Amino acid sequence: MFSERHRPQAGQRPLRGRSRCQEPATGAYRRSVRRPPAPALERRCHKRPQLYREIQQLGYPGGELAVQRHLRRYRTGRGHAPVPGPKPPSVRKVTSWIMTHPEHLRDEDADKLHRLRRQDPELDRLSLHVRKFAVMMTGRHGDRLEDWITNAERDKLTPLAGFARNLRRDFDAVRNGLSLPHSSGAVEGNINRLKMLKRQMFGRASLDLLRKRILIAR
Repeated sequence: MFSERHRPQAGQRPLRGRSRCQEPATGAYRRSVRRPPAPALERRCHKRPQLYREIQQLGYPGGELAVQRHLRRYRTGRGHAPVPGPKPPSVRKVTSWIMTHPEHLRDEDADKLHRLRRQDPELDRLSLHVRKFAVMMTGRHGDRLEDWITNAERDKLTPLAGFARNLRRDFDAVRNGLSLPHSSGAVEGNINRLKMLKRQMFGRASLDLLRKRILIAR
């Protein structure tokens, strides 16, 4: 029930959705809630029911659950909520650490990756698979591809096993790509350069100027 001071006047709409127990505390108690508690309060935080009855007699209109939440932070004796720990690295950052050659990693990043691998066995196994595949690519060890695919398929890392199965579908081409010195990188680079020139000059010049830029540009 509303008290006289909360009773709606003529022409006013009654307050809805707020009971007496939901009204904010007023007076001296309201100020004390927003301040850090006294040492005596910290020592008595384990006597929540008794403390709740005492402050209720002083005019506290809230519930016991709110008092429990407020006192929970003082159980450790620090008087404030725990300080949040350091922000974990992003997925992109961890991926870059795994894809980078160990000798090219900074000591700080290598140490962070080592701790992550020690805490997560799946991430540790994934890093081993990735580095073995990188050795095949840089050293042209296509003869190791069959063993790598077999080990990846036996592992419980579903995305990696799917990648290995796709490699097996075009096994000969992948093995040759990991073994032979030939590469289509130069061709792909020229195609990207032509597309860039075309985008730069679209609607700005004639075909003759575009042809000269393609032939002369190096």
